Amino acid sequence: MPTILQISDTHLSPRNGLFLDNIAALRRVAQERRPDLTVFSGDLSLDGADRDDDLAFAGDLLRAFPGENLFIPGNHDTGSHPIGMPHQPVNTKRMARYRRFFGDGFGAVDLSGWRVIGLNTEIMATGVEEELQVAFIAGTAATLGDRRIALFLHKPVFVTRADDPAIDVWSVPPAARAGLSPLLSHPSLRLIASGHLHMFRQEIEGRVSRVWAPAASFVMTPDQQDGLQGERRCGALLHHLSTDGVTTERLHLPDTWAADIKHLTYPA
Repeated sequence: MPTILQISDTHLSPRNGLFLDNIAALRRVAQERRPDLTVFSGDLSLDGADRDDDLAFAGDLLRAFPGENLFIPGNHDTGSHPIGMPHQPVNTKRMARYRRFFGDGFGAVDLSGWRVIGLNTEIMATGVEEELQVAFIAGTAATLGDRRIALFLHKPVFVTRADDPAIDVWSVPPAARAGLSPLLSHPSLRLIASGHLHMFRQEIEGRVSRVWAPAASFVMTPDQQDGLQGERRCGALLHHLSTDGVTTERLHLPDTWAADIKHLTYPA
């Protein structure tokens, strides 16, 4: 049955030498394990929202992975909702820059018995190109057939509870969650895998596995993340798809703490 390698939050930039060993290690995994698909679940670059060279650098490294790849953006790649990123709000210019290097920002890949769907969480509830993704969601749900769904996002749908009305920097804006209902409420949904939080956590609800992917770059402390709970380790994930479910395997990388590299990422 199919296998998906999920790599998240690589935060690559030509302005430093960070995380290149991790990328090389994960490329070796891809060469040895030969997943059917590699999903890069956002924050591919350090500051692609404003820098072409960051997106170009990340693109050169990540497109070198063997096999088929699916790329979705994170807030570092395109900016995001203006409440969370007032200095880098997502807009048509930033989306156009992202597309030059990585494509639409959403898409679907069919594997044996499965449809793998990647969505752009950064445009949700912003009015920026949302209608294109909403139409895509409706279309891919309508043509699913008897396939199971593996859904990939940068930000998780929620970090507290599904009906929490508060908007935060960690999850999909509440106003956008209803637009995801063709997928979230679909009886064939089996996996919701996200990144962004730089920690691992897995919860099973019925037949659906909800997974927060660890980062391939660095981890943060609880006080930096409003006390969010999860295992703070660097790594990636291998999702093994069976006929009607998913088993997730963790891949570990050396741990790097955000505080130790801040001077190399966002110098004063």
